[in-house]
Amino acid sequence: MSASRLELLADRLELQQLVTDYAYAIDERAFERLDDVFTPDAWIDYSAMGGMAAHYPEIREWLGKALKDFPAYMHLIGNLSFEIQGDEASGKVACFNPMVLPRADDNGEDTIFLGFWYHDRYVRTAAGWRICERVERRSYDFNIPLALREAMQKQR
Repeated sequence: MSASRLELLADRLELQQLVTDYAYAIDERAFERLDDVFTPDAWIDYSAMGGMAAHYPEIREWLGKALKDFPAYMHLIGNLSFEIQGDEASGKVACFNPMVLPRADDNGEDTIFLGFWYHDRYVRTAAGWRICERVERRSYDFNIPLALREAMQKQR
């Protein structure tokens, strides 16, 4: 295998690990670990699924508040596709995101299901690959309570 093919393979594996590190940081509520995932000025747009759009520092601060009412959730990623051009890359990552939500009447919990894609741009830094832009694109949702659905629609 030529050196360039080996470098391309190494880049793909590093990008795969980067998006996996993102998912685990979010799911483990270890938002400080996102400093090793995003560039300091990264643009992040979660508005397709009811979140906000802002630069990374504001998003990092917002995440803990936005996710505090969900006792459990998971970001299962797959179908990773990367286009690498030197020290820049783009990618599309599918995400299946079940989230547990307490019922408004204090009578148990429900699980909602979100399906979306991350459309990413990456840049190679001295510390390795980082996400410099992440934009969610909605695919579907299931079992969303009315109040949450209305809030999500206001964001779109």
